[in-house]
Amino acid sequence: MIPAPFLLYLGRSSDPLAIKTSRGVAQFRREDCVGEFRHDECPQTLGLPRLGMREAAEAGARTLILGIAGAGGRLGDDLIEDSAAALEAGMNVASGLHQRLRDQPRLATLARERSLNLFDVRDPPANLKVGTGYARAGRRLLTVGTDCSVGKMYATIALTRRLRESGAAADFRATGQTGILVAGGGVAVDAVVADFISGAIEQLAPARDDRGWDVIEGQGSLFHPSFAGVSLGLLHGAQPEALVICDEPGRSHMRGIPGRPLPDLAECIERNLEAARLTSPEVRAAGICLNTSAMDRQAALRLCAATEDRLGLPCTDPIAFGVERIVDKLLCHEPSSLSTFASR
Repeated sequence: MIPAPFLLYLGRSSDPLAIKTSRGVAQFRREDCVGEFRHDECPQTLGLPRLGMREAAEAGARTLILGIAGAGGRLGDDLIEDSAAALEAGMNVASGLHQRLRDQPRLATLARERSLNLFDVRDPPANLKVGTGYARAGRRLLTVGTDCSVGKMYATIALTRRLRESGAAADFRATGQTGILVAGGGVAVDAVVADFISGAIEQLAPARDDRGWDVIEGQGSLFHPSFAGVSLGLLHGAQPEALVICDEPGRSHMRGIPGRPLPDLAECIERNLEAARLTSPEVRAAGICLNTSAMDRQAALRLCAATEDRLGLPCTDPIAFGVERIVDKLLCHEPSSLSTFASR
């Protein structure tokens, strides 16, 4: 476990999506966050106290979380310099980037000299096996998306919490750096060798016989040329009985690929169901979660209602409006109502 309390790193990020890991930790583990670290030119904030490294350590922070995500997941010079400052102030450092903290000689030396730890969240488990696709007991839900960073983790956590509030056993299964930092464990599926992706998810959500749910965090999108392979492996390894589709209205193009439009929701639902049927023939679409954070409340409500009417599935913003209606459908065991779209 990564020692809390945390100092959340924003660095010099100008892109709100680039700080999604720090934002996710602040959203779901705010009680464990002492403050945020950002340089003067950074326009982003999480509404936490702005602290320097030594100020944060004096305030009780035990770990600096490098909660930013850029293309390729590389540790730039700024991140190395700021991580070194955190170690010198007496804090551990945790990172979900693809480049490993432990591979930076300066950081490794500082951590060793000060008896501190470097946590590389994207390290996959050892001894993974290839997936088999064999049927296994248990109830599983997977979130999928029209694009990257559209709110799959937020929806997954909201669904898990609502299932528990409704009296069902439910476990959030994290598959990305932010989710792992929130949950305290999981598999960073985009760091797994391709042959083992589906097997990693079979291992993450093994057979269970308590009628409880494994609510599995999706990654990427089948429609994103850069990350569709990870998305497909998740679909096959999860063997979900239900999918929840996530989308951020108003995006002009796929993240990082100007000129490539997002898919229509109807097409996204059908293609994900089609792919999932390889290992879960009875899979159904259970609902739609929209990230309407950039919209006013009434416009968001109208869009959710219109989307629901068009596709015949419960549609909501999981943070603004909750996920009760999706969960009610799951717990009522109404296959026909869950598969309205798929049967059209």
